[in-house]
Amino acid sequence: MHVRMLTGGLAAACLVSLSLTGGQASAAAEAPVAARVLTYDASGSAEFQSAVNRGAAIWNESVDAVELRPVTAGQRANIRVLADNGWPRALPGTLGNGTVYIGRQAVDQGYDTIRISAHELGHILGLPDRKPGPCSSLMSGSTAGTSCTNPYPNAAEKSEVEGNFGGALAGPVPAARAGVIVD
Repeated sequence: MHVRMLTGGLAAACLVSLSLTGGQASAAAEAPVAARVLTYDASGSAEFQSAVNRGAAIWNESVDAVELRPVTAGQRANIRVLADNGWPRALPGTLGNGTVYIGRQAVDQGYDTIRISAHELGHILGLPDRKPGPCSSLMSGSTAGTSCTNPYPNAAEKSEVEGNFGGALAGPVPAARAGVIVD
């Protein structure tokens, strides 16, 4: 191996970089990709607004490729969250865009509002329902039963969202499935 003489901090940085990568250049380490920011408007979610905010925070804690932030005044939201008397559901548009309904029917039956919020936001992030499923799967939705209060995505769900948005940063945003996703 041929080594040129480098001086000062540059030489130290090169040596540290080479030793950390086993002598191989690491493009990923040099250029971290910023998260895609999606805004949400929970002003129509009535008594569920804190549950919606917590559901968004859970996704922010769980994945790096996307970040959910409350919409600011004058800004158009990617995601609208509304409360109604029906069953919870999502109407996804393109990936990262759509409308979520936090339905009081499920809440009245005993389902956890934070789990509902995180689950429905999961649909907007490109995840399908996975029914039937265990409580450890956020996207199992109602099939986990009313005793399930787990609002966290499992490793596979996190990985799928990372893939959905990691690839979306470099190119066009793929379309989500058409139609209403109930539960």
